[in-house]
Amino acid sequence: MGSVTLREVADAAGVDVSTASRALSADKSSLVSTATRIRVLEAAERLGYRANLQASALRRGRTGVVGVIVADLSNPFIGPVLRGIANALGARGVLPIMTETRDSSDELTQICDKLLSQRVDGIITTAGRYRDRALLRRVADEVPTVLAVRELPGSGIPVISHDDRAGGGLAARHLISQGHSDLAQLIGPGDVWSFEARAKGFREAADAAGAPCLDVQASVRLPTVEAGRQLAEALLDRPGPKPTGVFAHNDSIAIGAISALRERGLECPADISVVGYNDVPLTDQLRPPLTTIRLPGYELGRLAAELVSSRIDGTGTEATTERVVLEPELIVRDSTSPPKSI
Repeated sequence: MGSVTLREVADAAGVDVSTASRALSADKSSLVSTATRIRVLEAAERLGYRANLQASALRRGRTGVVGVIVADLSNPFIGPVLRGIANALGARGVLPIMTETRDSSDELTQICDKLLSQRVDGIITTAGRYRDRALLRRVADEVPTVLAVRELPGSGIPVISHDDRAGGGLAARHLISQGHSDLAQLIGPGDVWSFEARAKGFREAADAAGAPCLDVQASVRLPTVEAGRQLAEALLDRPGPKPTGVFAHNDSIAIGAISALRERGLECPADISVVGYNDVPLTDQLRPPLTTIRLPGYELGRLAAELVSSRIDGTGTEATTERVVLEPELIVRDSTSPPKSI
């Protein structure tokens, strides 16, 4: 194992020795294309060069491990985010350790303490809620930390997020453009930046168009299919005429809402149009295929990994990497249509 040379790795990967050296260096790997880094790392692992990488990490005083914390591993949106993180970190020879909090602040505290005790080089988290601001600021004081998906305004922690406010506005304007004048939104769990921004954007666009907007909230901890059923049932149980256009704050909530509509003898979009958020895998295969706001999860995860890596390497700056916001995209499918009266 220890006799494997850098030249052997370079030959196996089909690159020159200097390129292989850069690909295997945490400080210089960004100078090599992602495809080349992956090819070199795979060759190094196949030939048993891993021990050399570990020794190099130890010489730099690093463990070569980054903690990745998510709120709910069962959320289909998180898969592409984790893949983006894992591929980007793997290309740098860094191992991600994945764990979930179930959106519990107590669990987040325990996980952070355990990761810090393991001397991880950095932490990426998608699980931050407003009440976790002080905890995550303390963590960020100890190791490079990056927020992904959810922002914590005023925390000073670097973040890769989505323009959720603009995304909520896109959902409202789409429904209004189809002739829906009575709108409702099924709001995700409170204390979370993403859902608050989506609600604000949707409401602002509805108010600008003079369309009544009903906010439906329930005591739910996670934005799941079951939460969508609860929110839709609360909407349908309200007396009076029902809104014809509904915005669900994520695709899981939208799926639950459509199921609840069907159980009540209503059809989507014939009776009520539904827009989701995230464009998770297989939403185009639902019945009906879901109109949604696309959040590029893989790209978001990749950027979060690149950002935490630059902070670990000391190449990032506060001015250039404090906040990156990805733009939303409306994906129109069959879960929305003009209301029956049009």
